[in-house]
Amino acid sequence: QVQVVESGGGLVQAGGSLRLSCAASGSIFRINYMAWYRQAPGKQRELVATITGAGSTGYADSVKDRFTISRDLAKNTVYLQMNSLKPEDTAVYYCNADIRTALYGTSYNGWGQGTQVTVSS
Repeated sequence: QVQVVESGGGLVQAGGSLRLSCAASGSIFRINYMAWYRQAPGKQRELVATITGAGSTGYADSVKDRFTISRDLAKNTVYLQMNSLKPEDTAVYYCNADIRTALYGTSYNGWGQGTQVTVSS
């Protein structure tokens, strides 16, 4: 079984920074990819950033040049460094992990519980 847990959310003023963490644990043979999503009240879930098992990254246009996704392979953890935060970044941020659990097993796709990020004006 695999568990995905986020942390690091909080309240910050516009222009400030936060770093979110997402740790995957359990039966992990290989991480196919990990991603950050966010959802603001009354809005659809939005893909924010992705990182593959090989380390390739991608970003939504709205956060490009402000957010950075990175990983710690030894800890099966992905981070989202958020700089120059804006009020429109306010949302619940969710981690999504797609994991191969064994050489001959099927993939697991799981979500964390979410962490609230609030950016004040």
